[in-house]
Amino acid sequence: MRIIPAIDIIEGRCVRLEQGDYARKKLYDADPVALAEKLEQQGFRYLHLVDLDGAKAGRPVNLKILEQIASRTGLLIDFGGGVKNTEALEQVFDAGAQQVTAGSIAVKKPETVTRWLERFGPEKIILGADVKEGKVFINGWKTETDWELFPFLEFYLQKGIQTVVCTDIARDGLLQGSAVALYREIIKTFPSLKLIASGGVNSAGDLAALQKARLDGAIVGKALLENKITMDQIKDYVG
Repeated sequence: MRIIPAIDIIEGRCVRLEQGDYARKKLYDADPVALAEKLEQQGFRYLHLVDLDGAKAGRPVNLKILEQIASRTGLLIDFGGGVKNTEALEQVFDAGAQQVTAGSIAVKKPETVTRWLERFGPEKIILGADVKEGKVFINGWKTETDWELFPFLEFYLQKGIQTVVCTDIARDGLLQGSAVALYREIIKTFPSLKLIASGGVNSAGDLAALQKARLDGAIVGKALLENKITMDQIKDYVG
């Protein structure tokens, strides 16, 4: 299982939100580019970069930061936030991202995401499934959709999706532990899926439980920024 550090950006600064609420944000005294360089020096190979300004604006806003991280590190970057059309997707790839997470657009415009899978390949497009009480949410977790999680995953598996980032909204940013039981159920139902956990990871024990559940990866944000998880604890997952 791979550890994927997360950097969330608002107005050029690193932040963490609680349950996706912009009013409950915590700013960190860390430059995103410098932090990415430090993560690479620590041995990380992957980065989950979230443009929260872009998510709110409906278009990528922090492309320059993406470009700087891509040019100054060798991190494999998955970008999310504001990618609502093919032009924006191409801008993100041109700026240096290796993968893009399709979240709200996967609900609103499945035909667009299907074309992306056909054109760019499933290794470039990750499905973002943000879930609360079994329902898929979009628009920064503000809007409940008609999709239940499992039919949503089944639909996109049939379209060619291979990798899914599944966020348990109720846990995100709260350091209350990961939704291991949910992830076990997903993997049992869809054993071919490359599942990445997101939300709530707060200890090395969480990571061990996720690895035992056979997840492909785990996104870790606040726990790394606040040293709840140390490099000594996770060195076996890094690299």
